[in-house]
Amino acid sequence: MKYVIALFGLIVVLGLAYLASNNRKNIKIRPIILMVIIQVLLAGLLLHTKFGFILIQGFADIFSKLLSYANSGVSFVFGGMANKGQAPFFLNVLLPIVFISILIGILQHFKILPIIMKAIGLLLSKVNGMGKLESYNAVASAMVGQSEVFITVKKQLGRLPSNRLYTLCASAMSTVSMSIVGAYMTMIEPRYVVTALMLNLFGGFIVASIINPYTIEGSEDILIIQEEKQSFFEMIGEYIIDGFKVAIIVGAMLIGFVSLITGINDVFDLVFGISFQGILGYIFAPVAFIMGIPFSEAVRAGGIMATKLVTNEFVAMMDLAKTNAGFSPRTTGIISVFLVSFANFSSIGIIAGAVKSLNEEKGNTVARFGLKLLYGATLVSVLSSVIVSMVL
Repeated sequence: MKYVIALFGLIVVLGLAYLASNNRKNIKIRPIILMVIIQVLLAGLLLHTKFGFILIQGFADIFSKLLSYANSGVSFVFGGMANKGQAPFFLNVLLPIVFISILIGILQHFKILPIIMKAIGLLLSKVNGMGKLESYNAVASAMVGQSEVFITVKKQLGRLPSNRLYTLCASAMSTVSMSIVGAYMTMIEPRYVVTALMLNLFGGFIVASIINPYTIEGSEDILIIQEEKQSFFEMIGEYIIDGFKVAIIVGAMLIGFVSLITGINDVFDLVFGISFQGILGYIFAPVAFIMGIPFSEAVRAGGIMATKLVTNEFVAMMDLAKTNAGFSPRTTGIISVFLVSFANFSSIGIIAGAVKSLNEEKGNTVARFGLKLLYGATLVSVLSSVIVSMVL
């Protein structure tokens, strides 16, 4: 039965993408089928084989060690602020982002990361039927972040038509940056984080290939990467500040969104006898069902999914942690994969602002297709969850 629902879910997701397509005649079927098959194989490999277990365990161990290094710095500065036995979210989850940011900066500075991103991007371009720039951008978004990635390709931004710009922004919203991955792993199981990272990479190409299909001429398929010249310690200082800004911004958003959702829930409960998240749960329950979540859990799962869309993934992950005991392991895995992306309303502003800071005209273009961008990125998350439901 789960395969029938998964197949139905796959058809629905691709159908919804097709309805929003701006050039249906130009959709390339073969790369889409190939990438869906790759997604299924990756999900099976990562979640159902010994090799996948070893790979994910190694990935988790690396981040666990990095987080322990990060906590040594956090403890030095903020030691004694928390009561014994407590683990404040800001100190243990958000501040380690600073250290991960430094490591990304070092790998960038010594040209290790650009070589990896170019190589993987070139390989992906052979599979997805898209250009080198689009393939590089998807990998780079996962490495350096959804706003920072545009700095690396800023020389090409001014010359990009809106359809190619959409694909770049869709990749940035569908993936998550490595600096945040460690924080996610403290909230949900690492194997779902790693699986979502892999599936979203291909899912972004699949959905963009349907919503926004185009053909790139050979002369247009070029990749120009902007590399800023800095001394080693200038770079270290910049990435420390950038990492701290991310931690502070996420922390501020959590304070605002959690407080707001709590207040709105109480008002709705008082007036209508049901919380705001409860109403959203009913709205998103059909989506949860096509993702393979049973009816008995679909409403609660839909509420968490909706929370992620209207707030951010951290708020939703906190909600998932609170209600985790009430979900089956399979449902927890499906929801966890859905939550690992930047697909929410605030990301529209972040991406549009990042592009606008580099090219005002293109930034305005991004703002105009912002809702369509969020629509596509949400479909990517649903698609990844549908794929995972086949193997769980």
